[in-house]
Amino acid sequence: MRISTITNWAYVVTVILTITSGGAFLLSARSAAIEQAATEAAWRMDDIADRLQSAAEQTGEDARLYVMKGEDRYLRAFRGADNEERTREKTVKELMDGRLTPQELAALKEIEADAEALDTVEEQAVADYAAGKQEAARTALFGPEHERLQTDLLASVGHFTDLVATRAQDELSQATARNELWSAIAKTLLGVTALVFLSVLYFVLKRRVAMPLLQMSGVVKRLARQDYDVELLTDDRRDEIGEMNNAIQIFRDNGLERDRLDAERRRDQHTKDQILQMMHRMQACQDEKELAAVVSLFAPEIFPDLSGRLYVMNDGRTALRADGAWGEPHRSGQNFPASECWGLRRGRAHLSDSSQADVVCEHITSETLGCLCVPLAAHGDTVGMLYFEGVDGGAELGAARVYIELIAENIGLAIANLQLRDRLTNLATRDPLTGLLNRRSLDSELNRLRREENDRPAAFVMIDIDHFKRFNDDFGHDAGDHVMGQVAALMSDMVSSQGTVHRYGGEEFAVVLDGIDKDAAAQLADLIRRAVETAPIVYLGQPLGTVTVSVGVASTEDGRPVATLMKRADAALLRAKAGGRNATVTDWANGGAAGRLRAG
Repeated sequence: MRISTITNWAYVVTVILTITSGGAFLLSARSAAIEQAATEAAWRMDDIADRLQSAAEQTGEDARLYVMKGEDRYLRAFRGADNEERTREKTVKELMDGRLTPQELAALKEIEADAEALDTVEEQAVADYAAGKQEAARTALFGPEHERLQTDLLASVGHFTDLVATRAQDELSQATARNELWSAIAKTLLGVTALVFLSVLYFVLKRRVAMPLLQMSGVVKRLARQDYDVELLTDDRRDEIGEMNNAIQIFRDNGLERDRLDAERRRDQHTKDQILQMMHRMQACQDEKELAAVVSLFAPEIFPDLSGRLYVMNDGRTALRADGAWGEPHRSGQNFPASECWGLRRGRAHLSDSSQADVVCEHITSETLGCLCVPLAAHGDTVGMLYFEGVDGGAELGAARVYIELIAENIGLAIANLQLRDRLTNLATRDPLTGLLNRRSLDSELNRLRREENDRPAAFVMIDIDHFKRFNDDFGHDAGDHVMGQVAALMSDMVSSQGTVHRYGGEEFAVVLDGIDKDAAAQLADLIRRAVETAPIVYLGQPLGTVTVSVGVASTEDGRPVATLMKRADAALLRAKAGGRNATVTDWANGGAAGRLRAG
């Protein structure tokens, strides 16, 4: 039988049983009303008796406390209780005209008489106490007469209560019996009605409503704890339960999307914070090596799934060298020509990935996985390239490309600023013709030696190209500049890290040697002289002949101050030139042949 048919038959039977049980309930309600009236009457009589008994006891207690302590609050309490008692006397008189048995009326009059007698004694005692007769008042309230009157009043109240309770119990028993009979009939009919109704609704409510609601309740609790992995109901229903299930599905989908967006926002904020920290540290870098170290440190933090390199252009802008790396990049080498990168050719980021149907840079060895080349440009000049490679092709690179290009823009600007600063520093400290440190740098170096004067030896070498004017006259000024540049290069190679080489002015040079004793300084100076003398110098395919230099050396080991180093070295140089040139003369031999290491 179909559920709809069962529901219709159950509806007819339920209506009939409901009408029948309704009539039974009406009769039961009438009996209950009679029972209630009897109960209220009995309760009212008991309440009056209780209040009479309580008032008698409380009034006597207040009166006794007043005559014992003499406090007005007890007198006010006694007067209040007394007034309340008068009100109850009025109520008792009204009840006498009501429905009471003769025995109950007699008992009620007896209560009234006993209460008036007790009240008379207490009023007199209070009045005596107020008139100054404290002892008489206490005797009256604590004497046997007061005790007897109070006992008689309580006994009268008890007798009245017993009479009323007996009659009320009899009436209540009869009303209760009738009420229970009709109530049992009504309940039986109602139970049958409910049984029929619930038997039918069991299939509908439990299977179609209760079970789905219970399942949805568990789902909602888990969703409230933001557990969005919970499985929802799968049945496709077109009722209120189905609508609720659809609403829960929408809520779950929204929660999942919100979690995804929150996680993405946190990742995005973390990436931005890391980029900001990297930029702050790049701004404090002193050279390109420090900059490469900063990029290599932060790049794997910002892009943990990517590896790569930082390439910097050479001075000729023809090739790139890797100054820094992170992860394990292996698809691009340490150095390669700039022409091999399509990103540098196009001047924009280039993704080398064969799956994207685009050309692959020549410096990349694998064509199956994605590699991103981002040119580093600033002030209209390309200074390097930022290179990344991922493990799953171009997917990771595409997601990070916006941040990579943002970082590349700042790295390019930082590299350009460092290179510009280096160029400006060179312009301020180096001679543009020879590339050596200039006179300003020499003064700074000598000042440093004077400030840091200590037990370490220092030496100063003055060098002058012999007969330099003839190169300008015989071969032209360009040839003279070439000679000067070649001599400067030879001196730089010979001195290397042992000191600093400066162009003093014209064709004169100076070498500052810090931490070298006088013998080593003299030996190095003469090595420079011999290297220049033996070096073949050719300009535009034309030999320029032998080039010689005169050298003067001074040292601090003889105990004289640093401030006189240059002056003493210059004096030694003048002696070398006066002695025939192409010679090395030391200051500590006091000039002459003894100071000449070698004559040309």
